[in-house]
Amino acid sequence: MQARSLPNSSPTISGAELLFHELSGYLRPEDVSDLQNVYLFSQSAHSGQYRKSGEPYISHPLAVASILGKLHLDTQTLTAALLHDVMEDTHVSKSEISNRFGETVAELVDGVSKLDKIEFQTHADAQAENFRKMLLAMARDVRVILIKLADRLHNMRTLEAIRPEKRRRTARETMEIYAPIANRLGLNNIYQELQELSFHNLFPTRYRVLTKATKAVRGNRRETLKEILDAIKQCFHEAGLDTKVSGREKQLYSIYKKMVEKHLTFSEIFDIYGFRVVVKDIPSCYVALGALHSLYNPVPGKFKDYIAIPKENGYQSLHSTLLGPYGTPIEVQIRTTEMHRIAEAGVASHWLYKSSDADLNDIHMRTHQWLQSLLESLSDSDDSLEFLEHLKVDLFPGEVYVSTPQGKILTLPKDSTAVDFAYAIHTDIGNCCVAVKINGENASLRTKLRSGDRIEIVTASHAKPNPAWLTYVVTSKARSHIRHFLKTMQFEESAEFGKRLLNQALLSFNVDPQTISAAQWEKLARESGAKSKKELLADMGLGKHLPAVVARRLTTPGEAISMPSGANNAIVILGTEGMAVQFAKCCHPIPGDPIVGFIKKNQGLVIHVHDCSFIAKSRKNPNNWMDVTWSQDITRLFEANIKMVVANQRGVLARVATGIAESGSNIDNIAMEGDGDYTTMHFTLQVSNRQHLAQLMRGLRHIREVTRITRVSG
Repeated sequence: MQARSLPNSSPTISGAELLFHELSGYLRPEDVSDLQNVYLFSQSAHSGQYRKSGEPYISHPLAVASILGKLHLDTQTLTAALLHDVMEDTHVSKSEISNRFGETVAELVDGVSKLDKIEFQTHADAQAENFRKMLLAMARDVRVILIKLADRLHNMRTLEAIRPEKRRRTARETMEIYAPIANRLGLNNIYQELQELSFHNLFPTRYRVLTKATKAVRGNRRETLKEILDAIKQCFHEAGLDTKVSGREKQLYSIYKKMVEKHLTFSEIFDIYGFRVVVKDIPSCYVALGALHSLYNPVPGKFKDYIAIPKENGYQSLHSTLLGPYGTPIEVQIRTTEMHRIAEAGVASHWLYKSSDADLNDIHMRTHQWLQSLLESLSDSDDSLEFLEHLKVDLFPGEVYVSTPQGKILTLPKDSTAVDFAYAIHTDIGNCCVAVKINGENASLRTKLRSGDRIEIVTASHAKPNPAWLTYVVTSKARSHIRHFLKTMQFEESAEFGKRLLNQALLSFNVDPQTISAAQWEKLARESGAKSKKELLADMGLGKHLPAVVARRLTTPGEAISMPSGANNAIVILGTEGMAVQFAKCCHPIPGDPIVGFIKKNQGLVIHVHDCSFIAKSRKNPNNWMDVTWSQDITRLFEANIKMVVANQRGVLARVATGIAESGSNIDNIAMEGDGDYTTMHFTLQVSNRQHLAQLMRGLRHIREVTRITRVSG
C-alpha cells in the first residue's frame, strides 16, 4: 500500500503523527506506511462519529494503537487496533476487512467486537456471552485480549464522560475480569493502571481521601526515603555491584486493599517503602540480596524467591522485607534487566508466533497452557454465566507452590485442594484419585494445600469422580473435567435405567419390548426432540419423559402381545444404578424398607419409604409414581440416621463408637447436644440393610449409659 499524506485539517493530526513517530522507532518504514493507510481507512469509516466526551471517535482507535505500540507489538495487531470498532460501529463488514487487510486482521477485529446483534434477557447474560466469545478468540490468538485490554484501558481513562451508574458497572467489570487477565498475562503496568482507575470510579470518596493523605505523608517522609536510597546505593557500590536502584510508590488500591484485608490503619500500611533493584545477571541478584541483608535486618518469613519458582505469568524477582532506619519496613524487589522487561510487558515482552509449542518461550508456553484450560472450560460449560464464574476463580491472584514426590513444582490458585492437584497432574489421575498423602501423612482429598507441601495422590482403577468434589475444587480444569465425567456417566446410567423403566411400562400394557421397531423409535425420538433412541431413554431415566406416556406412544393396535397373568412388573432396585436413582434424604430408605419410586424431572427416580410424609403431599399425579422393590443381591451400604439419649459420663462416646464399629458399620456424621445429665447423640451410619440396622441398635442398647435409641426418618 502507498501511504497518502495525512490531512492537515484533521483535529487528531497531532495524535496520529505522534503514534507514527513512535512506531517508526521499531517498525520498518513500509510497515509504518501501511499503518498510515489503515488509519485513513478507519478515520473515513468513523467519519461524523463522536465519543461521549465530544472528541472525534477516531481518537479512541489511535489511543488503543498507541498503548499497544508502547509494548512494541506487530503490524497485524496495530492494524486490528486501528480497526477494532469499525465492524461494531460502522457499515464495514468482516469480509471487507479480510479483503483489504488480510484474514488474520479480520479474525482479530471480530474477536474484539461485541455481540450487539444478539438479544439477551439481561445485561449479565450479554456480558457473559461477550466474554465467552472474546476468550474463545483469545485462545486462538492471544493478541485479541491484548487489543481488548488496551481498548478497556483507554475507555477507563475517559470514563468521566458516561453516566455514574454505567461508570460503576464498567469499573466493577474491569476490576473483576480485565485487571486480573492483565495480571495473568504479566502486563504489570496495564494491570496496575486498570486497578487504580477502577478503584477511583468505584469508590471516589475513598480514593480522594487516600490521595490527599498519601501526598501529605510522601512530603513529610521525603528525607527518610532519600536516606534509605542513598544507603542502598552506597552498599551496592562497596560490594562492587553494577545496579540500578529506584524507589517505588505503592499504588493507592494496593494500600486500600491491605487496609481492608488486614484491618490496618493508613499509617501502618504506608510505613512500607518500596525499592526496585535491577542487576545484570541471576548470580548478581543473590549477591545483591546478601549485601542488603548485611545493611538492614530482614523480617523473618518475608522472603520469596520467584526466580527459582516463577509465578504463573512468568514473573521473576527476589522479594524481601527489611527493617530500615527508625524501624521502618522496606520492601525490596531484585531482578535482572530481562526479568524487569518481562515484569513490565509479560506475554508481550517477546512477541513470537511460531508453528509449534516447542518454539514458544516459557512465558508463551505458560500462557498457551492456560488458554487451553479455558477452552476446556468453554467446551464443558453450557452456560456463559457459569463459565464467567469459572474464569473469575481461575484469575484468583493468590498462588500456592506444591511439589510431586519426584520434586516437580506446580503452581495452583489459593485454596486449591488435593483434587485440584490431581487434575493438574493429569486428567486420568484426577478421575481415579481415592486418597492423598501430604508431606507423608494421610489427609482428606478436600484438604487445602499450602506452599511447600509435598503431595502424593493414591489412585484406583475402579475409582471415578465424586459429585461432592464440585463443592470444594477451585481450578477450572478440575471443575470442567469432573462435570464432563459426571455428564457422560449420568447419560449412560440414565439411558440404561430409562430402558428398564420403559420395559416395565410396556409390560404393563402387555407389549413385548422386542417388538418395537427401529422406525417407531426413530419417529418418536424425532417428535420428542431427541437426537437418538439412547438420548430419549436417558431423558426417561432423568424423569424428563414419563415411561407410561412413552410406552403408550410406542404401542399401536395389532402389535400387543399378551403376557402371562400375574407378572411382577415392579422395577428392581439394585443399588448400582448410580446417578439415575436417588435415595430420598427425607426418609433415608434402606434395603428391607417397603419403598415406592417417584419420577422427578432432571433427577430420575427418587426412592422413598412407603409411609414418608413427602408421599402424602405428592400423590396428586399417579403417573409420577412407580412400583419398586429391592433386589436380593445388594452389596452396597446405605445411610441411616439414629438418635440416642445417653447419660453424660466420661468415655460414653468412645464406647458407643466402639459398639458401632464392632457391628460392621461406619460413622458418616455425628452431632451432639447436651442437656444437663444427659446428652443427645445424632449419628448418620452406613448399614447394609434393615436387619443390619436392627442388630446394631440392639447391640447399642446393651451399653449401660444408653437410655433411649430410635431410628430417625429424615
